[in-house]
Amino acid sequence: MSLRNADIIAQKLAASGCRHAFGIPGGEVLTIIDALERAGIAFHLTKHENFAGFMAEGAWQATGAPGILVATIGPGVANAINVIANAYQDRVPLIFLTGCLDGADADTYTHQVFDHQALLKEVVKGTFRAAPGSINQVMDKALTLMGTGQPGPVHLDIPIEVAQSPALRGASAPAGIGAGFAPVEGPELARARRWLSEAQRPLVIAGLDALNDGASEALAHFVTAVGAPLVTTYKAKGILDEDHPLVLGGAGLSPLADRHIMPLVEASDCIVLAGYDPIEMRVGWRDPWPDDARVIDITPVVRTHGMHSAQATLFGSVGATLLDLCDELTTHPTWPRGEPTAVRKALRGAFAPEKGGWGPAAAFHALREALPADTVVSADSGAHRILLSQVWRCPGPRQLIQSTALCTMGCAVALAAGHKHAAPETPVTAVVGDAGLEMMLGDLATLRDLRLAVPIVVLVDESLALIEMKQRGVQLPNTGVDFAGTDFVALAAAMGGHGVWIDDTESLKREALEALDRPTFTLLCVRIGKRAYDGKF
Repeated sequence: MSLRNADIIAQKLAASGCRHAFGIPGGEVLTIIDALERAGIAFHLTKHENFAGFMAEGAWQATGAPGILVATIGPGVANAINVIANAYQDRVPLIFLTGCLDGADADTYTHQVFDHQALLKEVVKGTFRAAPGSINQVMDKALTLMGTGQPGPVHLDIPIEVAQSPALRGASAPAGIGAGFAPVEGPELARARRWLSEAQRPLVIAGLDALNDGASEALAHFVTAVGAPLVTTYKAKGILDEDHPLVLGGAGLSPLADRHIMPLVEASDCIVLAGYDPIEMRVGWRDPWPDDARVIDITPVVRTHGMHSAQATLFGSVGATLLDLCDELTTHPTWPRGEPTAVRKALRGAFAPEKGGWGPAAAFHALREALPADTVVSADSGAHRILLSQVWRCPGPRQLIQSTALCTMGCAVALAAGHKHAAPETPVTAVVGDAGLEMMLGDLATLRDLRLAVPIVVLVDESLALIEMKQRGVQLPNTGVDFAGTDFVALAAAMGGHGVWIDDTESLKREALEALDRPTFTLLCVRIGKRAYDGKF
């Protein structure tokens, strides 16, 4: 069989390390799916494109290879908008392959036809239309754009005839993906070094860009050398082992955590932003320091967010810049009054288990105690995610995965499923609210079909708890936030899984461990009751 244009696309992706693609087939993408399989990239069927996209992200979190989402013309593309927007805001390297009609057909046939590129252009880093003779160049541009600076989704719209046609050229080696670059010696770097040498109370805030840069070792060296406590965004949790004495934990959405952390920010005389993107943060992190504060922003891209000021900006690889800053640095004891240690202790106490022995915090502490240290947990959006992100301590990076920028519901089970399928040796669990689970019930069948041993912890309170808290907080009547209960145990059985009601920590520990070895998903239905999150975060 001669090489087709679709084969070039698939071979480029395989050469980039991709081994999994997710989606729903349609007539317009059949050649693409065949080419992926021929190139060694397995295609996995889901029940919804949104779930498929989050599975692709889960696979990327597990392997480091870009995610692949495949959707057919029209409704397939439209269904995927949420997960594409999530990938754009959450900095996920995702290839979105879509089928479309050939030019002449699109001019005279309107069934399911609209401009995919026009719909997607605001939520992708780039959108391309495949054309004969330029597949190599387009794929190289797409892959380079996807991974350079802050990663994100790119879209390739592939006409049927183009996919099927013989390639004019064979596939070449793929372009480099996301090559980092070192900072340049100059006055900004010299001024940053001087500030650090003079600092008595340095502080580091690290974000997703540091994680994507692989800066863990450099960050560990830097905070130890400088004597700076570390705060991370939720996505960057575990970039340093959270049992490290300088690590204060994640921040961004919890006012309770902020009450302890913000005084340190205000007291600091030199703040280093290590790949920190405030897109993850709540409004309380807007302008957290005065414009003249000594703030050093280490970033791979120009920051246009407007959330805060920085007096020195160092463009380049986060890890390389941190190491350069340490060169010939004069260090001395810091934080003479021991404030970071006191804050670390206070944060641990603030999110302790409920005194009565049961509730969401007790459940999360029990899970952390029971499950292996290397367990990867995914969190859906909602009140439980904020509390979990404060309770769950990560010994390594990418062990708590979630949607933190777009904060979309219905993502956790898919993230866990994609991770588990791509790295089956790693224990994985998902934590969801009952409303989030009900958004994607159909794709429990995907976990069943793939025989994925994923415990799904469902916090059952029959309410959109976070929204209900906000509604109550502004003294509005209870409207549209509560709903009737679902028999999740019966539902699990009907969908080919296993389910159990949980009302205490010992049962949760036991059932969670058993679920890791079950050849299908398990719904651990944790009954916490309404308003269980009041005062918790």
